[in-house]
Amino acid sequence: MIPEELLDELDRRLTPVDAARLAAYPGEPSTRQPVHTCYVPADAVVPGLVASWGSAALAALDEHGLPDLGLDPALVEQLLPRVRAKLAGEPVEDLRVDAEDGYRGSPAAEDGDVAAAAAVLAAEPVLPPFVGIRAKSLEEPTRRRGVRSLDLFLTGLAGAGRERAVVTLPKVTAVEQVSAFLAVLDALERTSGLALDLELQVETPQAVLGPDGTATLARMLHAGGGRVTGLHYGTYDYSASLGIAAAHQSSDHPAADAAKEAMQVAVAGTGARAVDGSTNVLPVGTTAQVHAAWQLHAGLVRRALERGFYQGWDLHPAQLVTRYVATYAFFRAALPAAAARLTAYVSRVEGGVLDEPATARALAAVVLRGLDCGALDVAEVERATGLDRRALDGLAGRRPR
Repeated sequence: MIPEELLDELDRRLTPVDAARLAAYPGEPSTRQPVHTCYVPADAVVPGLVASWGSAALAALDEHGLPDLGLDPALVEQLLPRVRAKLAGEPVEDLRVDAEDGYRGSPAAEDGDVAAAAAVLAAEPVLPPFVGIRAKSLEEPTRRRGVRSLDLFLTGLAGAGRERAVVTLPKVTAVEQVSAFLAVLDALERTSGLALDLELQVETPQAVLGPDGTATLARMLHAGGGRVTGLHYGTYDYSASLGIAAAHQSSDHPAADAAKEAMQVAVAGTGARAVDGSTNVLPVGTTAQVHAAWQLHAGLVRRALERGFYQGWDLHPAQLVTRYVATYAFFRAALPAAAARLTAYVSRVEGGVLDEPATARALAAVVLRGLDCGALDVAEVERATGLDRRALDGLAGRRPR
């Protein structure tokens, strides 16, 4: 028999290790993750912006019709009414006002444009579930300008009756930038009254690999003191920084996959999410051009979902069509198998697949994501699984925020 004092010593040595691991890796939060982030330049934020994106997406769908997206035609017919309802009711899940690369205004105009964007959003009767701003980076040439724009925007947004907003920090190159930025976020919370989440954009090689050869992403995330909710891949800045020719810069390039896999490993278990980037091939022009852009976009969205990236960027209203078609198809196609395996797991009935708790968590998480975005509804999920939302949350290991 192992002596009791040896077990006590084991507990004494490892209990602090357990506590540190749980603090650093608390698990998946219960909060919804949006399927996308829509970027709009600060000087393009106008009243009715979100509704106009939905209307423009529906108009593009009506004008051009859907091309062959490589999906089961019966599944597409089944989900199109849901997509239309989504575009009419909640076309944008996450809105990011852009005062960085997407904003082309002059430095003299930025104060007015950022403040005006905040005033427009503060007056909107309905806003997306998630709203925030991307300001300029913390590199020396743009540091003070970026913080000033954050202050103007968040102070103006405080009148919208919201409790929380998102700050996206682009072109992060050093762990010290993240830790130094925490004091700025604390001050912005005090002046705006908003709780602020932080997203880090992975757009530079230094964000992935430091000058000493060590992996940087996890250090950046944990330096955020629990504020960091996501690592977002910057498709074009990152590709360009590696010297990849413009014609080959894409979110499915092998270099992109390498960076994004590092992001996934860094966020695993922390409650933060790894987020895919964008495509700059926009669905505009002739029907043939729109169809080609939709086929590209739908393929990239489907590819990202298959690899565990449940959120990406959209830059144009018509991209919402294929964002939701591809996303809804993914979750609706996943439901029958997920429901059967969850039912067998919960009832302990032996079947063709023997699932472990980790797989049950993944199965429940996929169903929950389908519910959150509107691909699935509560009644059909309960019929298929015999489980309600609370039971699924428990199986998925989601923790209260």
